[in-house]
Amino acid sequence: MESDQLEGGPLEPKRPYRVYKRGQERISRRNLYQTTTLYTLSSVILFILAFRWNHPYRALAFYLGGIPFWMFVEYFSHRYILHRHFKVSKKWYKKFLTGLANKYLDPLHFGHHERPFDGNHMSGELRDLLPLFVVGLAMSFIFPSFTAAMVLAGAFQSYIAEEWIHHATHYYNFRDPYFRYMKKHHFYHHTSHGMTRGFGTSSGILDAIFKTRYPETVRRRLYGTKQPPTTTQTEQPIQEA
Repeated sequence: MESDQLEGGPLEPKRPYRVYKRGQERISRRNLYQTTTLYTLSSVILFILAFRWNHPYRALAFYLGGIPFWMFVEYFSHRYILHRHFKVSKKWYKKFLTGLANKYLDPLHFGHHERPFDGNHMSGELRDLLPLFVVGLAMSFIFPSFTAAMVLAGAFQSYIAEEWIHHATHYYNFRDPYFRYMKKHHFYHHTSHGMTRGFGTSSGILDAIFKTRYPETVRRRLYGTKQPPTTTQTEQPIQEA
């Protein structure tokens, strides 16, 4: 049975939507447990080694540097890779790489937009970024100790935090102002009008910097304002995914 199917077999009753959503949340959370365990353990081991070799401050400084590094990676990959359709090139020297991109990258994120509560399209699996992590860790030995390796660890820990925020945005209803903001921000991104803006998954900072914020009229309706906005031709309806 398809993961986004809400009906059972011919002899099974229809499942309530909350039951479907709860089941998908478990699938997404199971993937998150695996990635969280590996990358958090890697961070802990690196910090233990840094303290034993008397480089705690250097390690911490470069580790924190991984946070903005990941923010930029996440924003630009979301904007220019995950929201792009890759066509297989007819040119022989491009055919192999464009074929791989079409097969693996094309459905990677659009499946999530088509089925926004499908647990299999919510959180990354361990195999998705593990090769990048292994290659990056091996290359970090070229640099001074506890520099590049700590940036890598900090970036992957930020990836884990962003994945949990994304998970919570779709499945939980926290009353915290931050999560309320992110839920409105991200769910509007899931609408047909919002897909070309609002690429930040854990904040809207880079959307503001790179001018991909929602129009002011949309922001007023999403986040609230003391005075109701006037209706303009550019105003678009807000729909939840």
